[in-house]
Amino acid sequence: MTGAAERGKTAVSDRAVRKIAGRAAGEVASASVRTGAGSASVRGRRADVGVKVALPFPAPLPEAARLIQDHVTSRTQELTGLHVSTAQVHVTGLLPVPATRTAAEPATGLATTTAADDPDATHRDSEDSGSRTPLRWWSPRRLPTALLALAAATACGALAVDMIRVHLAHRPAASWRADTVHWLERHGPDAPFVGIAAGALALVGILMIALALSPGRRGLLTMTSPAAHLRVAMDRTAIALVVRDAVGDVPGVGAVRVRVRRRRVVVRAQLAFGDRAIARRDILAAAHGVLDGCCLRRPPGLRVKVQESHHQKGRATDAP
Repeated sequence: MTGAAERGKTAVSDRAVRKIAGRAAGEVASASVRTGAGSASVRGRRADVGVKVALPFPAPLPEAARLIQDHVTSRTQELTGLHVSTAQVHVTGLLPVPATRTAAEPATGLATTTAADDPDATHRDSEDSGSRTPLRWWSPRRLPTALLALAAATACGALAVDMIRVHLAHRPAASWRADTVHWLERHGPDAPFVGIAAGALALVGILMIALALSPGRRGLLTMTSPAAHLRVAMDRTAIALVVRDAVGDVPGVGAVRVRVRRRRVVVRAQLAFGDRAIARRDILAAAHGVLDGCCLRRPPGLRVKVQESHHQKGRATDAP
């Protein structure tokens, strides 16, 4: 019988795990969920995965994201044999729910389990009720980290190679290193170029500190989550689209522009007909309903501006 050491080993690439996680997210409900490019990182027998999905709306988004998270985690671990940590779910968009849904179908458009099917569901919900979702979605800062690592590796690698050539091969030092040392000997801290280089390095250091301390990913707003290890965020563009659609359905409203900031949502609507005060009240109710349905961790403030069309202004001027 062949020994374990002679059989070789099986390596699962990051790309394969990423594709498996994406397929697993699509298995939840292929007709209601759209998946995008995700992420995966394999380290030995462990793997970290993340998926990007577009969920149906209106629907309880945290519950839908939790279903996807649980299925992606268990399914990826089953197919790859790796220990998969809790998957990250990134909501990139919202899809309108088909109007032909039957009453027997769940509101999320996803497969759900009842308390009778899962006796531990109530226990898990009670444990997860005290979870806390972060206010901001932190960025991994891959590009700045890669650029800094590349620059440091290039400089240290070139210096190490030259030192090895000098001490082991007994060859003269490289001209660039010798010229740099001679130039530094002739120019002190009072030289203009030295001051400029020092200022540039100080600015780079301040930039790196700012990147390390700031969350980044300003385009994402985190949502409340019923699970302890579930992190859900929604893109501000998607929030602007659903708010615009809801305000556009208000009677009398024509063109609508919505701008979603980190702490405020600004709605500019043009009134085609009807009373301005009543339209503003209906717009506020529609926008608040959509924002409440998004379950944002920090509900943004709402500012509504209603402008009358030229036709409405002309009628108000002609009125006795």
